[in-house]
Amino acid sequence: MQTAVGVFGGESYSNGVSVPPLMVENAADSGRPAVSSLNCPPFLAVEACRERLGVHPCDKRRSITEYRTLFPAIDFSLIESDEDVLWIPDVRETFESLAERGMKFIDWLWTREEREIAVVTHSGLLCHTLRMYSKECHPTVRQEVSKYFANCELRSLVLVDRSMLGSDRPNYNYPGKIPAGLDLPSDDVVAADKKQPCIEEAQERA
Repeated sequence: MQTAVGVFGGESYSNGVSVPPLMVENAADSGRPAVSSLNCPPFLAVEACRERLGVHPCDKRRSITEYRTLFPAIDFSLIESDEDVLWIPDVRETFESLAERGMKFIDWLWTREEREIAVVTHSGLLCHTLRMYSKECHPTVRQEVSKYFANCELRSLVLVDRSMLGSDRPNYNYPGKIPAGLDLPSDDVVAADKKQPCIEEAQERA
């Protein structure tokens, strides 16, 4: 949340305007100044949009009661439990479960009326979710979409509901369709689509 408010936070306070801060000063002993919510987009906390769960204490969240004192202008109303009931100290969430949770989050995104939404979360969730989401895409598209995110990397994606697409033959690869004619990818390009495991996955296999 600190990253989200730091990037998308509001303007500085002016002319005596009083609005709740997105983040209070020195939140969680961060040493950071308060971040205003003035003229900023709405911020929603979504439980499904979290890093891989279990075992690692750093992946356990604080109580919502505490978060509300640190981030007063963030909307936590979608989270049902005050305490973290998803994190289990001796069970690490599988990559398959992580991706399925991410897919449920994407299903939730489809219910939103906004056309542009910034999703601020951890690379593990993004990597495995997008790998599953793009499984029907052309191999080169899937490789590009699901590659590992660098720290604080900003990447733009357009989600397309294929049921809304017309019957005309597309001239592009997304979503999951190969263009006809000479634009077909070479065997070398197709062969290059080897699974690129996320860094965490590679480390666990080592």
